[in-house]
Order: sequence, then structure tokens, then C-alpha cells
Amino acid sequence: MSAPLTVVLPDAKAVKDMLTGLVGKPVGVTPGAPVTPTPKSPVSVAVYVDPSMSVNALCVMDLGASAYTGAALALLPPGGAQDAVEEDGELTSMLTEALHEVVNVLSALFNVPGAPHSKLYKLYAPGDDLPGDIAGSLADFNRLDLAIDVPGYGKGALSLVIPSMA
Repeated sequence: MSAPLTVVLPDAKAVKDMLTGLVGKPVGVTPGAPVTPTPKSPVSVAVYVDPSMSVNALCVMDLGASAYTGAALALLPPGGAQDAVEEDGELTSMLTEALHEVVNVLSALFNVPGAPHSKLYKLYAPGDDLPGDIAGSLADFNRLDLAIDVPGYGKGALSLVIPSMA
């Protein structure tokens, strides 16, 4: 009988390398504070599932990380992303679409030997209502909290969380 497969948090270097490769710019990644949603600080939440459709990982990004990674990937002008963060407080449909691709690619961070395959199940954009079980998992302790800086765009924060139910 073999041990059950478990999801493992990537390290900060793996996140840096993945984001840098994704946006084609050297993204700065340093330890940061946990990303938590508040009424004035909306977050995006990517939900990853294993082959049995059980939630096994979350990627939580503040509005800055959501807008700037998406804009950099889609080669959108920095000004539009900065307006979304500083003035609008929400992502445009184009930024949300680009962010979806970012978090889809980030699923590879969890797909390492010995871990169950993780795939993106759903992206909740900033301001979307989160299901209670997902919202409750955002504060779990098995996490990696990072501050990121996307060159030419701006700074944000990202947390990778392994829910205790995983």
C-alpha cells in the first residue's frame, strides 16, 4: 500500500521563475504578508482541483498582482492596469481573461513528482462572491505568502494556500 499523494507548496524561487518565464520580465518575488480579502481590498482566487475534483490548492492575489500579471502576460499597456487598481478597484474583462491564463499556468507549480495532478477549476475575479468553503480556506496555515513586483507595471501580493481539507 502506498502513501497518499499530497500537494506540496512550491518555494519562492519556483514562483519567481514561473512568473518571470510567463511575462518575459524579471518579476521580483520576496516574502510578503498573507493576502486576505476585505471589502476595500478585493482579491482574485484561483481554485485548483485534483483528478477526483477535490480542492487541493488555492492561489490568492490582491488586485495589484491580479492586474499586473495579467496585463504583462497580455502585453497590455501598464496605464490600463494601474487604472484598474488605483481608480476602478476591479479588473476589466480583458484583464480577467489574461489573469485566467496566468493562474492556469501557475497550476504547474503544484504538479511535481509524488503530488496529485492539479488543474485550474475556477477563477474568482476580484469582487466575485466566494463559496463559503473556499472563503474559509483562505486563512489556512499551509501557505506561501509573497510580495511581487512586475517590472513596468507595479507591485502586488500573492498567496499560495494548501487547504486543510486537501
